[in-house]
Amino acid sequence: MVIGEDDIEQRVLHMFSVRSGAYMFRKKKYDTYTAESNIHFDVQLDQDDVEELVEDFAKEFGVDMSDFHLETYYPEVKFSWNPFKKPNPIDVPDFTIDMFIKSAKAGKWLYE
Repeated sequence: MVIGEDDIEQRVLHMFSVRSGAYMFRKKKYDTYTAESNIHFDVQLDQDDVEELVEDFAKEFGVDMSDFHLETYYPEVKFSWNPFKKPNPIDVPDFTIDMFIKSAKAGKWLYE
């Protein structure tokens, strides 16, 4: 049985909805997020949650995640004891659910 592209998209969206816990008061789990939802701002998953999700994602969809580097999307922020010195902002690339959908369809992580 061949899995359709729409099925893959719905399964990935479902995975994010369940992991974020955001669907609890929604009428349907998959109404919560779209492919364009940003993992940092919309889904609000922290580094540990994403690390666990990536492992489960790779197993469930058979995706080679060897090119995925968590540090790209969750860079180390330098801490300062000086309350008057603000850290320099760190430029983080887009990190969306659509990246996971496209990678699931391709069978490997497609982004740097």
